[in-house]
Amino acid sequence: MKRDFTYTLSQADEGLSIEQFLKTKGFSHQNIVALKKLPESILVNGRWEYVTCRLSGGDLLEIHLTESESSANILPVYAPLDILYEDEDLLVINKPADMPVHPSMNHYEHTLANAAAYYFSSRGIPYVFRCINRLDRDTTGLTILAKHMVSGSILSRMTAERKIHREYLAIASGYFTEPCGRIDAPIGRVSGSCIERTVDFEHGEHAVTHYTVLCQKKEYALLSIKLETGRTHQIRVHMKYIGHPLLGDFLYYPDFSRIQRQALHSFRLSFHHPITGVPMEFLAPLPKDMQDLLSVL
Repeated sequence: MKRDFTYTLSQADEGLSIEQFLKTKGFSHQNIVALKKLPESILVNGRWEYVTCRLSGGDLLEIHLTESESSANILPVYAPLDILYEDEDLLVINKPADMPVHPSMNHYEHTLANAAAYYFSSRGIPYVFRCINRLDRDTTGLTILAKHMVSGSILSRMTAERKIHREYLAIASGYFTEPCGRIDAPIGRVSGSCIERTVDFEHGEHAVTHYTVLCQKKEYALLSIKLETGRTHQIRVHMKYIGHPLLGDFLYYPDFSRIQRQALHSFRLSFHHPITGVPMEFLAPLPKDMQDLLSVL
């Protein structure tokens, strides 16, 4: 993967070192260390420079980023990718159900990582897999893939700082007496399980979920859900905790009479572009299985 960045320095940047300037653009310390190891990756007015070089107003700074190796142990395997957006820095994917994000035991090939590896290898492009907002295997919808180390670093930091905003649609069991709610309950691992989570007020991590009832039909409801935190299985655990587990959830409500997987969809994604700063928003329509479920409720 190759990516070039060009900056014309302003008078306000006068006296900054290259390293200091790059950090103002979101480059991490690890990014800069990697660049230092690449020949002629940092040029000032066409001349290769050290990151300690002091810059002057009007200088032309060129950064040539090259990643020549792909992710180890991720086999390129074809699977169709529903790409909603792609540029030099990222992709936004509408992930289907029954597709884990990363390879794991019993899932070595049918993952988003395998599909992305194939997508780039078929184009002769080395690619390191960096998924920014991970989704459970059977959760559908929007997720971001960074295309290089700099966008990956910036997007990861944005995630940690809650600057990537997500909205989910879910179909939960039961009748909701209130139009909206806030769930503040810490989440931890279930003892003896490496997968299952539960509300744990003694050992759990802080977790807050907001939901709004969009449509109430009989004993089920379509919800809009937004998160303040990003704990594993947060929506699924919190909805079970308040007595409204998601339909089809094999861990927390294993009733598959209506739908064959948890009725959860990453519907809306908004953030500022990691390189340009331009506001971006994406929508992924409700998948067919959830549409069909709503039509018969």
